Amino acid sequence: MQRRPDEVGLRQFDLNLLPVFAALMRERSVTRAGETLFLSQPATSSALARLRAHFHDELFVRNGRVLEPTPRAEALMEQLAPALTGMAGAVASAVPFDPATDSRTFRLGMSADIGMAMIPVLPQLRRAAPHCQFIIRTANYRNIPHLLDSREVNTAIGLVIDLPAATKQRVLRRDGWRVLRDASSPGPVDLDSYCERPHLLVTPRGDLIGFADEALAKLGRKRHVVMGIPDYALMPRTLPGSDMLCLIPEGALAAMDALGMLAGLAHDPPPFPCPEALTHMVWRAAVDQDPSEVWLRGKLVDWLSRR
Repeated sequence: MQRRPDEVGLRQFDLNLLPVFAALMRERSVTRAGETLFLSQPATSSALARLRAHFHDELFVRNGRVLEPTPRAEALMEQLAPALTGMAGAVASAVPFDPATDSRTFRLGMSADIGMAMIPVLPQLRRAAPHCQFIIRTANYRNIPHLLDSREVNTAIGLVIDLPAATKQRVLRRDGWRVLRDASSPGPVDLDSYCERPHLLVTPRGDLIGFADEALAKLGRKRHVVMGIPDYALMPRTLPGSDMLCLIPEGALAAMDALGMLAGLAHDPPPFPCPEALTHMVWRAAVDQDPSEVWLRGKLVDWLSRR
């Protein structure tokens, strides 16, 4: 029987070294790479030495406190990444998942408004999977790509713009907008008063320009943003007693209302056309067929799409 060259090459290489290589590329640290794989530092260092010997290259060189990949390591990762993703998905899909008895850790990223909507859902997750752990990270359109690419989360929910190539996504919600204000301030808000009054802007990026400014410019109008805050959770403590206005997605408004956070506040429809506020669910392609992740995504879709 004739042996295939690719099979001979694989027999001569310890495939257990590939996750170590991928972790080193991601973490740029022997210690952190070992921690993500539950390996000791000596075991991770030994694996790196074997990788260097096999590929006849240093692969990683120290630059201060981090390890920088060599050109050979970068080229290897480009070739191996699709294969590692495929293998992870194939192995995961073969492992059954029973939420009632399984014990594993789910890693989720979500924006603050989704986090508020999740508060009533969390007890349901605990009841459905009583032995599992759930780690929730703060996520927005700026850090969601990094959280997914670094495997710090497997699934993220919120506004997304640029994503790593090895991800999948779906639109979870399509919401309209409301103009939130102190209930004692004049209302309802028409276009003139909207442009005349000061504005509060939710801005994870830290600037003071949003989609409303572009929409108003098309009408030959403009507004004056006087304050920026990082997430919607701070809004109910910032607007009361002020004459500021703030645009808020209807989904976030409903979540705040369910938590009793809108006392003393009122809201009106925006006096100009606004695009839909899209909430995406995105996840790593490597866990697309993982039964446990499929189960979790299904639960989140079921619960959050109704809120």
